[in-house]
Amino acid sequence: MENVTSAVETLTQSANTLFILMGAIMVFAMHAGFAFLEVGTVRHKNQVNALVKIMTDFGFSAVAYFFIGYWIAYGITFFQDAETLAANNGYPLVKFFFLMTFAAAIPAIVSGGIAERARFWPVLTASTLSVAFVYPFFEGIVWNGNYGFQSWLEATFGAGFHDFAGSVVVHGVGGWIALVAVLLLGVRRGRYRGGRLVAFPPSNIPFLALGAWILSIGWFGFNVMSAQTLDGISGLVAVNSLMAMAGGIIAALLLGRNDPGFIHNGPLAGLVAVCAGSDLMHPIGALVVGAVAGALFVWLFTLQQNKWKIDDVLGVWPLHGICGAWGGIAAGIFGSKALGGLGGVSLASQLIGTLAGVLTALIGAGLVYGGIKVVAGLRLSNEQEFDGADLSIHKIAANPNE
Repeated sequence: MENVTSAVETLTQSANTLFILMGAIMVFAMHAGFAFLEVGTVRHKNQVNALVKIMTDFGFSAVAYFFIGYWIAYGITFFQDAETLAANNGYPLVKFFFLMTFAAAIPAIVSGGIAERARFWPVLTASTLSVAFVYPFFEGIVWNGNYGFQSWLEATFGAGFHDFAGSVVVHGVGGWIALVAVLLLGVRRGRYRGGRLVAFPPSNIPFLALGAWILSIGWFGFNVMSAQTLDGISGLVAVNSLMAMAGGIIAALLLGRNDPGFIHNGPLAGLVAVCAGSDLMHPIGALVVGAVAGALFVWLFTLQQNKWKIDDVLGVWPLHGICGAWGGIAAGIFGSKALGGLGGVSLASQLIGTLAGVLTALIGAGLVYGGIKVVAGLRLSNEQEFDGADLSIHKIAANPNE
């Protein structure tokens, strides 16, 4: 019987390791979605830079999170010998890989907002510092119970802050960091003339659409595999993600007046918003949450570009910052039993937790991006911006033979 029990335990552990590894690979693949969404949206002279930023941000994020970020969030380091690290089929290592792909989404989100006018090394430094210090600080508060924040919420309001797959922890934090970076960089040259918006049309709609599809598919690893073990997997998470995605598409189509940029960001808005409560909501509630998110994206992207003159190239603040915050709050509304959810959430805790995430992002980004702006500068020169980041930074165009 001992042999049978041991074999079952080994099989369970190896299955869990494979499960979370597949999740890590799916979320890793989402970074190709970030890349192509940006490549398709920016002007042709900045396409190479978009691709290079996503790749280099990922590499530096992996190292920063391995040595610093994961330790800050979970108190775990990897300085043991390989035999120790490989115990339990290496599950702890693969769990790190999975969570690292989440952390690396922060600079990928920011990249879309600051596109076409940011210096390379200063922004890469800011990305690394964000993943090493800012993001894991809030991640540890929510997902590891650091500093007693969750215990206080539970004792005061009956439930902690619930964010199953990172509406606020990942997307909200990334989107609000991006807002600070965008404001510090300022608008692109020629974007406004005589106080009126000048259209900079996307360079490649098929690439934009490809990015949206890759992200949407990978999101089912992002959400479903946030369970982290096979016994925690839930079809409810999958269907809620599907319905929120559909709601985002429909709302973006109707309010965006057939604009392909809005339509392909619609599913992403819905998926951002459903992350937090995807394990609690009824699918109809998830559909509503996704539709509201799609509408918020279209409305706020238009408002920030036309009225507020915030030059957020891909609209990452409304998409990730606002829809992420909405997702955190929505989990407290549609996760309740009164609206068909599983319950166990507190709207007050969701509001406070969401606000805490926004404040962490704003303060952290102010310190990181503000400090680097003072010390080294964040923005390309006018001549470099005119020539494009591809030639100015990488000395090659996307299609050099044209």
